[in-house]
Amino acid sequence: MVMEWYWALAMLLGGAVGLLLLGLPVVFAFFAANLAGAWFFMRGEVGLSLIPIEYALSIAQFSLVPVALFILMGEILFQTGVAFRSINAIDKLISGVPGRLSIVSIAGGSVFSSLSGSTIANTAVLGNLLLPDMLKRGYHPTLALGPIMAVGGIAMLIPPSSLAVLLASLAERSITDLLLAGVIPGVLMLVLFVLYVVVRCKLNPSLAPRFDEVRPTGWARWKPLFVDVMPLFTIFAVVVGSIFFRIAAPEEAAALGCIAAVAVSAAYRRLTWASLKEALRETAKINVMLLFIIAGSMTFAQVLQISGATSGVLELISSISFNQFTAMAVMMLLLLFLGCFLDQISMILLTLPFFLPIADSLGMNSTWLMVMMLIAMEISLLTPPFGLLLFVMKGVAPSDIRITQIYRAAIPFILLELSVMALLIAFPIVALWLPGLLR
Repeated sequence: MVMEWYWALAMLLGGAVGLLLLGLPVVFAFFAANLAGAWFFMRGEVGLSLIPIEYALSIAQFSLVPVALFILMGEILFQTGVAFRSINAIDKLISGVPGRLSIVSIAGGSVFSSLSGSTIANTAVLGNLLLPDMLKRGYHPTLALGPIMAVGGIAMLIPPSSLAVLLASLAERSITDLLLAGVIPGVLMLVLFVLYVVVRCKLNPSLAPRFDEVRPTGWARWKPLFVDVMPLFTIFAVVVGSIFFRIAAPEEAAALGCIAAVAVSAAYRRLTWASLKEALRETAKINVMLLFIIAGSMTFAQVLQISGATSGVLELISSISFNQFTAMAVMMLLLLFLGCFLDQISMILLTLPFFLPIADSLGMNSTWLMVMMLIAMEISLLTPPFGLLLFVMKGVAPSDIRITQIYRAAIPFILLELSVMALLIAFPIVALWLPGLLR
């Protein structure tokens, strides 16, 4: 059926967004849009018969293996409880630092995120473990709630990030480059979070009251770091090091990470058949969902292309004469807007079919684009009123914590993340330097 590109775009994109807003799961919203698009733009029943073939081709890709294995690695560490050992060790190490518990949540969250790759698990676990004690000791909600939520999103950037692997797989671009490109922006955010907490506590000590305690000294202070933290970092080193030094491809590095997670869990004597079985079960659940999403997304991009919507948008963008930096800023503003009411996977599915062709037409580095997308989606996790981590925090926080307090706690960290985004727009080399070392 012949249809102007803007009507095709309105039908496909508007239909998917409308179904999402009605509460239909992401997978089924895009499946419905694909079926409608196949019927209208691919000759009715002929198009419908091609949909299963497209779905099968979409998920029969070896590049998707790291997604499953990184999730399994995180689940092994989560189900065995090994990932939680680092929090107590970091607490002892930085005793006496202003805003200590807030910094513990940032440091512990960065370790946990580098091992699990899960934003929701990060926020839920740290909220349950640290938040009640911080509030009981008189910490201001901004310094109690904010760091826990902010560091949750770091899991998108610090390898091994399952969302980064998913994004690179959907874009059919280098997984290795994207994983490495997220390291420096992620570390920059962590440094800014810590500096913000320390400076605010120095200027106003009442925000994070000190409490009397016996501070460990000497070996008693440093021992937990070597016993409980360094072995966990070996997993990170195995994954990132094997990729960086070209010892292994991302698929192989993910498998090595799983082996390292099993070895570390066994060394701590926390590995049991029950925990391993539960890790495998949860991994299977998550991966089935992701495979359906991948199939729907890649088919959706094909339908958009056939309908003429993608080429129409590209022609419109070309007529406006955007340069790389202006186009990047516009795309990030769109993602930040969508993040107010959509989840991250929905944002990828809706925007990637348009962003990649635009980037290619402007000669934009696709790794730079994808890192910026991850940062925008990280910020959207905290964006009021519907940021996902805001509601996760509301779920684990004491009942007397109001949602408006959670919103206010998130704002300073949103501004810090926006500053990193602005830095990367102005200086793409910040993200691209590390992947460039592999050239």
